Amino acid sequence: MTRHPHVWMGLLLWSVFNQAQAAWTVNMAPGATEVSHAVFDLHMTIFWICVVIGIIVFGAMFWSMIVHRRSTGQVAAKFHESTTVEILWTVVPLLILVAMAIPATKTLINIYDSSESDIDIQVTGYQWKWHYKYLGQDVEFFSNLATPAEQIQNKATKGEHYLLEVDQPLVLPVGAKVRFLVTAADVIHSWWVPAFAVKRDAIPGFVNEAWTRVEKPGIYRGQCAELCGKDHGFMPIVVEVKSKADYETWLGERKEEAAKLKELTSKEWTLQELVARGDKVYHTTCVACHQAEGQGLPPMFPALKGSKIATGPAADHLSIVYHGKPGTAMAAFGKQLSEVDIAAVVTYERNAWGNNKGDMVTPKDVLAIKQAESK
Repeated sequence: MTRHPHVWMGLLLWSVFNQAQAAWTVNMAPGATEVSHAVFDLHMTIFWICVVIGIIVFGAMFWSMIVHRRSTGQVAAKFHESTTVEILWTVVPLLILVAMAIPATKTLINIYDSSESDIDIQVTGYQWKWHYKYLGQDVEFFSNLATPAEQIQNKATKGEHYLLEVDQPLVLPVGAKVRFLVTAADVIHSWWVPAFAVKRDAIPGFVNEAWTRVEKPGIYRGQCAELCGKDHGFMPIVVEVKSKADYETWLGERKEEAAKLKELTSKEWTLQELVARGDKVYHTTCVACHQAEGQGLPPMFPALKGSKIATGPAADHLSIVYHGKPGTAMAAFGKQLSEVDIAAVVTYERNAWGNNKGDMVTPKDVLAIKQAESK
């Protein structure tokens, strides 16, 4: 039996509607932390208060319209300025607002109470990445977008977590109270993880506090929620929550890595070793502005291929990477990268894309600048 085309179209639309309805939700998510649960409970409390008010108000309105309609012979009462009515519609809303204010105030006090934390982490926003520093632990690192450039340029199929994956996630232990000290190094950013109900502006020169206590291990994702520049959409947040034992293991490994990195500064590097390491640093830190082949995005981001900087004196090249260039989009990487990584990326830029200078900048050269400026 042949079905009419309109029937097939109707079945198709019905199928799409059902799928969309199954995936669509209009309510807030309860989240995975003490704060997010408190916010969700407050939201539902206020929601049901509003539902009750709506039922009473509209019920009274429709009852009046039906029972006291003119067709039944009802005659409108004649009165003016009823004191009782004036008192009622002043006192009743006041009591409702007080009933809403009490749980709201308790929740707000809880949200901003970051005292007695188990772990303190400084979160610093940069264009366009996050820096995490575990205070008192000698552990700090940058978290960069890890989505392949091919996906961004539509040359490859986009992954499940497109633009929401990083090379190094923030790691937290389950059940610990973690205080975040949020700031920025350049422009205003905003650190936002929906499942934690944490969203704090990162403002240069200011420190905003927030806290969380995650109840179960897992991976939680967020984004910068403030328009911070051309790559604002490439600044994701990934938090990996581990068991306390796994967290301690991870923390120990990070401390060992930090100690080894300091030792690498005094190592005698070869040109090939620095170029290989610089390749990785460049394609993690510099590629967004200067592009994969060093062609840049003129005039905002000049090309490095054949440029006067990358083919000129090595000291001048190092100074620009370390100090940045005032009045331009070139950021200072002296505090963002280690001595080894700065030396490696400068060496790579001087020997990539046909520049072929054949010279190198060593970590000791970078350390000398840092020591001279610290005196």
